[in-house]
Amino acid sequence: MSDVSSKEMYEVKKTLKELENKKGRGTELVSVYIPPDKQISDVRKQMVDEIGQSSNIKSKQTRKNVQSAIEVIIQRLKLFPKPPEKGLVMFVGMIPKGGPGTEKMETYVFQPPEPVQTYIYHCDNQFFVDPLKQIIEYKEVYGVVVLDRKESTIATLRGKRIDIIKHLTSGVPGKHKAGGQSQRRFDRVIELAAHEFLKRIGRHVDEAFLPLKDELKGVLIGGPGHTKNDFVDGDYIHYEIHDKIINIVDTSYTGDFGIREVIDESMDTLAEMDIIKEKKLMKRFLHGLISENGLSTYGEEEVRRNLQMGAIETLLLSENLKSKRQTYTCPACNTIEVITTRQHQEPPEKRCPKCNEIMKITKTQETTEELIELAEEVNTKVEIISIETEEGTQLDKAFGGIAGILRYRVK
Repeated sequence: MSDVSSKEMYEVKKTLKELENKKGRGTELVSVYIPPDKQISDVRKQMVDEIGQSSNIKSKQTRKNVQSAIEVIIQRLKLFPKPPEKGLVMFVGMIPKGGPGTEKMETYVFQPPEPVQTYIYHCDNQFFVDPLKQIIEYKEVYGVVVLDRKESTIATLRGKRIDIIKHLTSGVPGKHKAGGQSQRRFDRVIELAAHEFLKRIGRHVDEAFLPLKDELKGVLIGGPGHTKNDFVDGDYIHYEIHDKIINIVDTSYTGDFGIREVIDESMDTLAEMDIIKEKKLMKRFLHGLISENGLSTYGEEEVRRNLQMGAIETLLLSENLKSKRQTYTCPACNTIEVITTRQHQEPPEKRCPKCNEIMKITKTQETTEELIELAEEVNTKVEIISIETEEGTQLDKAFGGIAGILRYRVK
């Protein structure tokens, strides 16, 4: 997902959080996932069929709400002659705002950050968000290699999707009954063949993973026996790939099943990777605070000022940041002022500093979203820091959820 901006990822995660809290009165919330290679005409045809099928729903209100949601989907599909490059995700349904009769139709239509793999039509009292959660679970790609002296399989892991890239077989001779000098000569032949096979695996690993090195988050190695350790310890793969090996595990298989074994055995390691990355960033930031020549900045005003100067290398934002930017405009003289308010705080009344007229709120934006936009304008990296670690909690509580690591010292 290297081509997905921080703002796009933030928007998808924010939408996902909103969708998880939506509930209908009956099984009337419709979720549709359309892969990029699916014909829109086929989807529209199925939606028409679903309207017919929904006439069997016993509850008159649920039947009406389901049919209304499907009709909205059909109308939206008319805007797409074909699915976008990564497919299309649609969530439509009547959401109650209070008691009976307060339902309002809500519609969410967007392109996900990674391609939709499977066509899904789902109707329930909640939106079906599990496939979307899987899509964004891991932003980067992992490389996976399983091997022994007989065969090897190379794959990538994105979220929950496994793509097999290459399967290799060696032709290395097995056990033999020769004795004396013939046995030693045969052993040398076997060792040479095994060495050449490891070199061949290494070439294919480099070809598969080097083009992905900027988004490659880690490499997992597995296999039965000691061959995998010989591969890791020997000079068989490019150093940039070797440096990203994060786990080596024993497996029973070397084919597709072996790939899945490696991933299953590495789930704790994968889960820890994001946390380790966050801890390293936060330690770098905290060290900069106590260092005489430190490159750390915090506090909304100071970070915003340094960001606008292009002085921040990495912007650190807490996932728990709950504030909004309110833009006030004077209706008399068009003077503009922007202030930050807490998420549930009532925005204060403001008078124009020039003409004393009461100003009107003309724009409201999440502070996180606005800071990400500023960062992208000056090519600053953005990291959203969780509150699952002590350092992440410290960013949220002690530094207001906004900090940065500078490119250079600012006077």
